[in-house]
Amino acid sequence: MARGYRDVEAAKRFLRPRLEQVSAPETLRDLLRAVARIADAVRAQETIFVHGDYDVDGMSSTALLVRVLRGLGAQHVVPFVPNRLTDGYDLGSAGVEAAQRAGATLVVTCDCGTSAREAVDALNAARIDVIITDHHLPGHALPASYAICNPRHPACPSPDKDLAAVGVAYKLALALCDAFGVSPALAHRQLDLVALATIADVAPLRGENRVLVRYGLKLLAETTHAGLRALIRSSGLEGKALTAGRVGFVLAPRLNAAGRIADAKLGLQLLLAERDDEANVIARELEELNQARQALDRTVLDDALRQVDAAAAQDRYAYVLSRDGWHAGVIGIVASRIVEQTARPAVLVAVQDGIGKGSGRSIGAFDLHGALGECSSLFQRFGGHRAAAGLTMDARQLPAFVERFDEVARDRLTAQDLVPELRVDLDVPIDSVGESLEKMIRHFEPFGMGNPSPMLRTTGVRLVAPPRRVGTDGLKLAVDGSDGVLEAIGWGMAALAPSLDVSRPVDLAYRLERDEYRGVSRLQLRVAGVRPSAE
Repeated sequence: MARGYRDVEAAKRFLRPRLEQVSAPETLRDLLRAVARIADAVRAQETIFVHGDYDVDGMSSTALLVRVLRGLGAQHVVPFVPNRLTDGYDLGSAGVEAAQRAGATLVVTCDCGTSAREAVDALNAARIDVIITDHHLPGHALPASYAICNPRHPACPSPDKDLAAVGVAYKLALALCDAFGVSPALAHRQLDLVALATIADVAPLRGENRVLVRYGLKLLAETTHAGLRALIRSSGLEGKALTAGRVGFVLAPRLNAAGRIADAKLGLQLLLAERDDEANVIARELEELNQARQALDRTVLDDALRQVDAAAAQDRYAYVLSRDGWHAGVIGIVASRIVEQTARPAVLVAVQDGIGKGSGRSIGAFDLHGALGECSSLFQRFGGHRAAAGLTMDARQLPAFVERFDEVARDRLTAQDLVPELRVDLDVPIDSVGESLEKMIRHFEPFGMGNPSPMLRTTGVRLVAPPRRVGTDGLKLAVDGSDGVLEAIGWGMAALAPSLDVSRPVDLAYRLERDEYRGVSRLQLRVAGVRPSAE
């Protein structure tokens, strides 16, 4: 009931996801038209140019389609992802020129293209057909492409609008297998890529996404893809349970590091690698890039927080933060951190040579894409989703954008929307917290956007040892459980230690997790809130 499943059948579908629950590919608008054109291209051995985006969703979608097309017999498939820093976002002039150089007669986009009117016109003029597979919200006018397969197209009858781009690519792959009379196993074998990208793109893990990720995580644990195996090894996850959290916070950032501070082609090469030796070399390089990316994150975050703390920003409902010289590849990650710490929408803009490249993240109550639409006269271009978006603008428009974005936020938000809310799913007594409860909770996985891990609350918990700090800002508690001592840890809560004492019980809000360290697995309470008990 707490998750919105109010009848038995709906609850069964949630608890027992099956691939049969995924709607038929042809419910996507234009999909059968796209399949017919791609099938003709494969049979005629045309050059097919597969153009993705530079994030994990774009890379994975591209790799999925390339693998399937080659599996269907296509001999001339050219994968391409743009360079974030030199080519910019979306299907643009770099993609048009690359497709022409390749001698392509068909371009299939992945995770991009819905707003690329000029690029599609240029390809059409060169007599190159364009099929768009995407999931971004359409702008005011759609490109004149051969087909647009996007669940968010206003005329698309697809029942699930929340698919990541990789989910659209998977459905296209299924329909292609059917058109060629090939076993759907060719498409199903790519579900590890589908899980990786759906989680990385923070798509809601409900409905069809839940089904695809549930199956994909199982496949990822025993993947036959050399690149994914190498990525799992290099990140230290070999032999560990591959949860959605580990995919999102450990695997995905390493792939994204290529697109953020180097070249996304490196990540795509890893996903398409066929040999372990080739994949291991690329995975090690991505590990180094991810470490460099983390250092950049810290630098930009420190600067952004100083701007947030400045007097001029104190009463803002939404932030536009900018700096000459910020690395454009990390501002999206930092925008997420600002939102987490301030509970306000935030757009970070990296300025270089008078041009600002921005990336924004939002809170649940605020439609970021819609809000940017009300500021669109200040941009050269923008696009994205309700929760995340990107833009390009003349840096001279930044002061106007700062004010206009805050005005839009004030119109759409209340002061209450800006107060972080800790939503508790269930009150449980401490003697119920143990292995059996954790095992039951696992039935609700995968957890993530749209299906968060259950938040539990237990009152009157007794501490068996004084609270202590861990790391720079962590709080570690040892609490008295029915099966012995339970470890509880809360990050960012070190300042609360002096207010807690073994002589007084505490109330805890937490998620029950399994912590693995040096081969030992144990239950852990991941604390989200703690206070001295009123009892």
